[in-house]
Amino acid sequence: MKLLLDENLPKRLKAHFAEHEIYTVRDKGWKGKKNGELMQLLISEDFDALLTFDKNLLFQQNFKKYALPVLVLAAPDNTYVTLSTMVAAIEEVLAHPLNPGPTVISI
Repeated sequence: MKLLLDENLPKRLKAHFAEHEIYTVRDKGWKGKKNGELMQLLISEDFDALLTFDKNLLFQQNFKKYALPVLVLAAPDNTYVTLSTMVAAIEEVLAHPLNPGPTVISI
């Protein structure tokens, strides 16, 4: 599965998903892109999903226009220590077919 870690996630999280084709926003040179533009880039480059900590994305994007799965990580903070505890839950979601639009994964 081809995944993108949003710039609000620690890049070290990438190491936990070695079985996937995974990139960071920095890897792709997309740092600073607005959400709408980022969604268009994800679709044009055939990404399967975006992983983000941006809970506002739930309300800011028209997911009928951007039919892409977005996994929103809901945690007290976006530190590597905290988010690394969510890897099993993220993998569980990735093990099933993803639906377009947001999916919230909570601790």
